[in-house]
Amino acid sequence: MLNFIVDEVLSQPSILVGLMAMIGLIALKESFSKIVSGTLKSILGFIILGAGAGVLIGSLDNLGPLIQEGFNVQGVIPNNEAIVAIAQKTFGKETALIMGFGFIANLAIARFTPLKYVFLTGHHTFFMAALLSAVLGTAGMTGVPLIILGSILLGFIMVLMPALAQPFMRKITGNDDIALGHFGTVGYLAAGFTGKLVGNPEKSTEEVKVPSSLKFLKDSILSTAITMIVIFFIVTLKAGQEVVSKYSGGQSWFMFSIIQGLTFAAGVSVILMGVRMILGEIIPAFKGIAEKIVPEAKPALDCPIVFPYAPMAVIIGFLSSFLGGVVGMFLMKPLGLAVIIPGMVPHFFTGATAGVFGNATGGKRGAIFGAFVNGLIITFLPALLLPVLGDLGFANTTFGDADFGLIGLIIGSIAKLF
Repeated sequence: MLNFIVDEVLSQPSILVGLMAMIGLIALKESFSKIVSGTLKSILGFIILGAGAGVLIGSLDNLGPLIQEGFNVQGVIPNNEAIVAIAQKTFGKETALIMGFGFIANLAIARFTPLKYVFLTGHHTFFMAALLSAVLGTAGMTGVPLIILGSILLGFIMVLMPALAQPFMRKITGNDDIALGHFGTVGYLAAGFTGKLVGNPEKSTEEVKVPSSLKFLKDSILSTAITMIVIFFIVTLKAGQEVVSKYSGGQSWFMFSIIQGLTFAAGVSVILMGVRMILGEIIPAFKGIAEKIVPEAKPALDCPIVFPYAPMAVIIGFLSSFLGGVVGMFLMKPLGLAVIIPGMVPHFFTGATAGVFGNATGGKRGAIFGAFVNGLIITFLPALLLPVLGDLGFANTTFGDADFGLIGLIIGSIAKLF
């Protein structure tokens, strides 16, 4: 039964969010029709968001290898899904148990402490459980002690990170209704503080003035499409038709670049639609949870939840974070670290979110420099984490987002002392 709950429920963010919405609506004593509607729309919103992310990731998965081959870059590519899949071969049972008990610990901490956050990003919960089992296991812990300590740590991290990000979330959203549940928080905090130092929140990315003949660029989806088409043009020209053909199915580099750029923008558009549906259902439902189960509870949701608040900052953040990753990559060898190749997926999702955070505190300059700092962070932390992962550190991949690197380093270092 526990395996079913962990593997089939907690690992599915759409079902987890739907269950939370249903519990909240039942607690509010809503009609059967409203309960069914709110539950299904919450699930559909997350499925739509996931579908958009899948489309977008498919485009980025083509871009990453083209950059590697076209520019002849070799090194370690951070990818959460890849490193977790490898970790499961050794720590599969421990990861599942830590994830299940960690969610219970999250609810308990939210119920009895001032940290009123319920972390609803199921896949990131799973990734963090895998990191904790790997790091604690590499440090020598086994069995019940590993599971108990891992679960407590996971529950605490699931409320701590949203709490740290919440002051910035209030600036972004203009209210205190939702929190951020995504383990790139260290990079987002760095972006927010960088924005304060270098920019002016009044000069927002969303108020960029363009000539009347280019008004269409004010549409964030169109500007995203054009930006990505240009990037694909540059990369495919450098890689050459022979390399491009391996990923395009024989399609010319020209048409491949256009289609991939438009596909990327379509993925962003679908993500935004899913986010709007989730927000429309989950916030009212959480009033029931806040009133009856966890007083003052806030849902901590996946990072695309902030994208609609500053769509231009999303693409600016992605590009700036990627630039930070490239700069960091060239600093790796001189510093004696493993070379971390910028992973397009982590740089998009965390870079875009960092751009929104930086924009909230420092406008355009905040978005640019804040996301650039995030790019450096998610380059150096994965390199430093590799030795802590033991045998997993030789898998030619590692965790990509900032919190995994920082938490892995801290817990790994403390665990080895004892």
